[in-house]
Formats: sequence, C-alpha cells, structure tokens
Amino acid sequence: MEKITCAMARQIDLVDFLASLGHLPVQITRGSDHWYRSPLREERTPSFKVNRNLNVWYDHAMGKGGDLIDFGKAYFGCTTKELLEKLMVTSLQNFSFQPQKTAVEKKENHEGRIVIAGSREPISDGRLLAYLQARNIPVDIAGLYCREVDFLLYGKKQTAIGFPNNSGGYELRSSVFKGSSSPKDVSLIAGKKSEDLAVLEGFFDFLSFAAINRNKAAPLSNCLVLNSLAFLEKSRNLMEGYRHVHLLLDRDKAGIDAMRKALEWNSSKQDRYIDRSDFYSGHEDLNDWLKSRQDEMKQGQKHGKSL
Repeated sequence: MEKITCAMARQIDLVDFLASLGHLPVQITRGSDHWYRSPLREERTPSFKVNRNLNVWYDHAMGKGGDLIDFGKAYFGCTTKELLEKLMVTSLQNFSFQPQKTAVEKKENHEGRIVIAGSREPISDGRLLAYLQARNIPVDIAGLYCREVDFLLYGKKQTAIGFPNNSGGYELRSSVFKGSSSPKDVSLIAGKKSEDLAVLEGFFDFLSFAAINRNKAAPLSNCLVLNSLAFLEKSRNLMEGYRHVHLLLDRDKAGIDAMRKALEWNSSKQDRYIDRSDFYSGHEDLNDWLKSRQDEMKQGQKHGKSL
C-alpha cells in the first residue's frame, strides 16, 4: 500500500473528502465556494465554507480553518500521523487531487477576498427588508446598528446587511449570503455606565435582544457581540471589567461548550458569568426564539418576556 505524505493529503480534493464522510454542500456560489452545515458541530444555518480553487476550508462560527490535514485532525480528534494512517486505509482512487497552489498563484487569487465597495443608511433594499422581516427584526432596530453594504466577491457585486465590528470590518448577511470582511473582530455596544454586560454570539441575536427589550425601562445596555466563538477567550479581559456577564450564546454544541468554559472562569467568591440561555430554552438561539413569536408581533402583541 502506498504511503501517504502530508503533501499528498493536502492535494486530496476537500469536497470529495467531505462527500466520502457523508457531508454534502447545501449551497455552491460562483462554482468554487461550497457551503456546508459544519461537520465539526451541530448547526442549522450553513457557515462552513470550502473554497475548491484553493482547497481550503473555514468555519465562520468557530473562526477556524485550514487544509485537509487541519480538518481531518479536528474531525477525527487525532494526530497528523493517525490521520495519514486513516487515509491509507481508503484507496486513493476514491479521491480526486488538486495541484498545490504556488505562493504566486495564491496571491493572484485575490478575488476570493470580500472587498467593501460602499455603505449607506438606512437599509432600503427590498430583499434585505424582506430578510429582516423573515427573521422578525424590526427595521428601525436594524437601522440603529446596521448599514446597507455593497461588496465585491469573485468580481460580482452583492448587497447585504452590514454590522460593523470594532476594527472596521463588517459581518455581512442576506438571505443568500453569510460572511465577513476583514479585519474580523468583536463588536462592543456600550450604553449607559453599568456593571452588567450581555454577551451574544451573532449580530442577529443582538438585534433580537434589542427588539425584545425595546420597551423595557432599564434594559441591559452594554452588549458584546462575539461575531465568532473564537473571540470568547480573547475577550475575557474585556468581560472581566464588568461585575456581571450575562451569556446568551447559541444552544448548539459549540455554544454550550463555550458557555461551560466561561462558567468555569467563575471564582468561588463571585459568579461573574451567568447563563441566560434558559430564556430561549427549546430554541437554537435568541433569534430562533424571536422568530417563533412572529405572529404575536404581527398582531401587535407583547412578547410577555424581557431580558
């Protein structure tokens, strides 16, 4: 049996490899970006992307990516040596191979970067307004924190709802697109001086939080939107500047694991980190809970709950 090297493993087509594990793309854009529901965790909205031209992957929710070896080690929970041994068991004839990109080729493939072409407010594109309605977000709430953003990807102009982060990048969402422009960072929304901070995973959860509490006399006004769970630990120093940190993370495996990690940071003298996900128990995240109340909003009824 032919021995597989790291160089050979990196040339195995990632799309073929994922298919061999039973994972098929949910959406393909521009023929090279393949979107999946992440094989590394449970999720409903596809946020795991494979760029077939570069033969690399990126999990937007986890903020991690790499080549086939990086994926295989994360997927099987094994070492590089163990992964190569697993690949040897499978005939190489089952996979197609891609030639390795040279440094020059990778540099020239700049069209795969999101390039912001312009932004404006208020959000007026009919498709984006319909998307907000589908996610039960009031337009006036979205208008307070988001912009309508034009961007270029693979030479094609697209428009999305843009949520700015602390470093000048945008989280970008529409009914057909989920991504972010560089640089990637958290978004801190600082309100009144308070000892409390609400921490949310994505910006639609934050918009949901704002919608739910819009009529509350004294809502939590300081919010940290992670934009990726990869920023949870990196934001620890910031979070510990507050007496109470209210965690409203997704209730999927990745979110629950992150929640547990944060709760472990509590000291014996102080429970700084508080799990508030019981508010939307039975739902994937806060926006999922809000969408389930869509009929109430249409009829002008109150939710009956606030955070």
